[in-house]
Amino acid sequence: MRIGIDLGGTKIEVIALSDEGKELFRKRVDTPRNDYERTLKAIEGLVLDAEKGTGQRGSVGLGIPGTLSPFTGKVKNANSVWLNGQQLDEDLALLLKREVHIANDANCLAVSEATDGAGAGRHTVFAVIIGTGCGSGIALNGVAHAGGNGNAGEWGHNPLPWQDEEEMQFAREVPCYCGKSGCVETFVSGTGFAEDYFRHTGQRLKGAEIIALVEQGDEMAELALGRYERRLAKALANVVNILDPDVIVLGGGMSNVDRLYQTVPLLIKQWVFGGECETPILKAVHGDSSGVRGAAWLWPQSRFAL
Repeated sequence: MRIGIDLGGTKIEVIALSDEGKELFRKRVDTPRNDYERTLKAIEGLVLDAEKGTGQRGSVGLGIPGTLSPFTGKVKNANSVWLNGQQLDEDLALLLKREVHIANDANCLAVSEATDGAGAGRHTVFAVIIGTGCGSGIALNGVAHAGGNGNAGEWGHNPLPWQDEEEMQFAREVPCYCGKSGCVETFVSGTGFAEDYFRHTGQRLKGAEIIALVEQGDEMAELALGRYERRLAKALANVVNILDPDVIVLGGGMSNVDRLYQTVPLLIKQWVFGGECETPILKAVHGDSSGVRGAAWLWPQSRFAL
């Protein structure tokens, strides 16, 4: 049995999978924000609940909104800032009395979709989370690729390429939380989409509310979605020019906008070198469950039995 944990800023979720990928157990609890020790205890409790509920012992994989530094072994780049600087894998291994595999949550999405999702059977899977924030992960032959600095897939913290005058002004006036300006995250996250709409209309609406207006034929909402589609196409074209993945998989709240899968593959050709691009852009098969499933799949095979 494989146990996967998705450690988010607001909730922690556990899943237990059989070797065939069948879901055996699932539970979620609120994240003890800003409290590292209570976060460890919450994870321990979920693992024990999964093992009690299934009567089996399992390997443990954990997806986090950050990464482990290959130099210090400590968490870095986590927007759940109380994790940063902590030796999370060793602390959990001590509590759970077994080795724990840890990866960035977007890498877990990539692994999940590469294993039995939209990227199954593909060598190079580039998976994108476009939700409240914006991140990405890379799976090579079903294995998470973190890179020599642990930064592979930090697509959201590169500048949006080929910015027009309006986008340059947006970049100056809407800084990213990372301290830089013009980051892809500020443009193509759900938060960025809503901010762009607000700047043009003066109305604060959520992404889903703006999409509902698009479906009603609202002109301002349609213009906002058009800008979003072009920006997403530019940002993904940059990835194709560097990595040229076999498939791009979208997850997160904005991935539920079905129109993106018709418009973005056509728009992207304008910015891909040579003008040729037939890279499939697909919706994550497992949706919100991809992260926690991918954490479970961080172990290539189950290592424990009752």
